[in-house]
Amino acid sequence: MAVHKLHLEEFDEIDYQLIAIHSPLEDYRLAYFINQNLPVNLKKCNGNIHISSKEGETQFTRFIFEDDGNDVCWNLIQNQNDLTVSTVSGNQGLFANSGTNFSTKIYLIPEFKKVDYFLKIENAEAVIDINAITDVLKRIDRVSTVYTVTVEKIKSKNNLIF
Repeated sequence: MAVHKLHLEEFDEIDYQLIAIHSPLEDYRLAYFINQNLPVNLKKCNGNIHISSKEGETQFTRFIFEDDGNDVCWNLIQNQNDLTVSTVSGNQGLFANSGTNFSTKIYLIPEFKKVDYFLKIENAEAVIDINAITDVLKRIDRVSTVYTVTVEKIKSKNNLIF
């Protein structure tokens, strides 16, 4: 009988590039402008990214494009989402059954709280020039800044596994 060993180092390999995008645009508008300026066709994915934290649970929208010819997968992911938590007051009297709603922000990657969106490009090491992509994204109106992120330095990179 043959014995097969799996080494954890084989699964710890990062095979994607991550680009941070700062923009006040809605996610669908940003995806539209990216489709206009890059040779991609991002479409809204039905499976949102589900994240649970101590504040509560939320979902982040995702736009995806799978380039089968180059074996590259593009993901535009929202980094910030509002979570509304409602509490019921236990008071008696005039405001007995009044509730209070609190809104808090949840982040997909908490280390980058200022980033609005991430563009995750999988299997793009030899095929795609990341610097050319960031230059094209910087030219989109209402995109304030774009830069690449060193994935090895992110503590919550497990949130990028989907």
